[in-house]
Amino acid sequence: MIAFTRTAAYAEFAESSKGTLEPAKLADLAVLSQDIFQVALEDLPKTESVLTIVNGQIAFASGAFTGWK
Repeated sequence: MIAFTRTAAYAEFAESSKGTLEPAKLADLAVLSQDIFQVALEDLPKTESVLTIVNGQIAFASGAFTGWK
């Protein structure tokens, strides 16, 4: 996972603003509707994002996250 987080931020000279989960750093993340490591393989395509954050800003919210901004 480090290759997709800290190393990627370092490669674009952005390690001071992203790459690790720390206060004041930007975050790209998704909250999924189900645990993709526990769900049956045939149910995996039913997984949806209920919250998506890009560059520290909410890009999409649904369900319990509707109204967050």
